[in-house]
This record gives sequence, structure tokens and C-alpha cells, in this order.
Amino acid sequence: MSRSETPAETIAPGSRPEAIGAFKALLLDMDGTLVNSDAAVERVWRSWAVGHGLDPDETLKLVHGRQGYATMAALLPDRPMEENLAENRQLLAQETADLDGVVPVAGAPAFMDTISALPHALVTSADEALATARMNAAGLRMPRTRVTAECVGASKPDPEGFLKGAAELGFEPADCVVLEDSEAGITAARAAGMRVLGIGRRAAAFAPDAHALDLTGVHVTADASGALTFAPAPSA
Repeated sequence: MSRSETPAETIAPGSRPEAIGAFKALLLDMDGTLVNSDAAVERVWRSWAVGHGLDPDETLKLVHGRQGYATMAALLPDRPMEENLAENRQLLAQETADLDGVVPVAGAPAFMDTISALPHALVTSADEALATARMNAAGLRMPRTRVTAECVGASKPDPEGFLKGAAELGFEPADCVVLEDSEAGITAARAAGMRVLGIGRRAAAFAPDAHALDLTGVHVTADASGALTFAPAPSA
């Protein structure tokens, strides 16, 4: 059974999106949250791990949510950072060219359409070229406000990206909700003082404030004051 086919009943009522409460802005991760790029990520990083004599499965445990150089630094702690940054640029180019199997997370196209007039930003560890390539491959609208790898000096799990996204939208961190799938991203959002809606099976292990298996049941409503909430799923 795929992620999108898993019954909604497996999510406890107190952990569903509506449990988040009111907020004012959305900060959206990309890979694993809006775009399913796992196949491409695994191809590139398994090849990298083998080339460095590392266990590919152990490598993939660290990859999700982080910029590539940060993963390299964790796995090759004695290597100069300049080498990590240079090799990261090579991997970004490979990932940008490898779009086979890059598809939207279930419900993402409709979700992005419904929030188009609401305050939201993309906060991703991809650079601008990779983010654009994957969003286009998935048929998703690129948010006007976005924080990509070039915009920050520190990778998730550092909160810099989310704090910058909130500032660019003009909201306090406590007024923002982050949609994330990875441990690094959820850790970053919490460090920024933000609530987290975890998306997908991977997110459930990292205790987000609420959880959805994909975006099919995630609906945002706005009241006259501009306060946003997640609407409860319709009763069966």
C-alpha cells in the first residue's frame, strides 16, 4: 500500500492538521513535502556513497532535509569543507539533470492552488536551479517568496532558513506553521519557534505537532481577520 493509499484512520484525531490551531503564514519544505523526489535523491546519493566507500543505506539516513555539503561534513568529518562545497555543486548539477520519477506528493497541486492568495514561502535545502527543476517536473507553481540554498549560510537543522522565510513574509516565527517531512527540517522549525505539520510517513517518527500522510486532506481556510486554520477532514 502506498503512502497516499494508507487509511486516514491511522492518524490519531489529536494529531490531525486541525490540531495546529490558528496561524498567519505557511512555510513549505519542498522535497518529500510538495515533491516526491526520493528516487532521484537515492540514485545520486547511493552513487556518491559507493564512490566514497560508505554504506549507501546509512548515508540516506542523513541526506533528507540537509544541504549536500552538510551531509558530506557529517559523513567525512576530516575532509576540508572546501571539498564538500565543491562536490556539493557537482551533485546539485546531477540532481537538477535527473528528474526521472520526480512527481508531486499526492494532493500537492490542489493544495498549492488553494493557498496561492495566502501568505506562504518555500524554504528548501535545494538551490534555485534544483528547486525550479523539481517544481516544474512535478507541475507545481513556484512560490514568489522562497528561501533556497543560496540564501542561507547554514543548512537545516539550523533554523536560519525558516527564520528568514518568516521575516520575508513579515510574520513572527510563532505565527508560522511549517510543512516538513524530514528530521532535519522538523528540528529546524522547532528551533525557529514554529509549529510543524509533518507530511508523509517519514515525518511521523519526529513528533511533529500534527501529521498528514500527504496533502490530499490538508485544507487551509482564512477568516475575515486573516487568521488561518486547517479545516477538519469531512466525515465519512
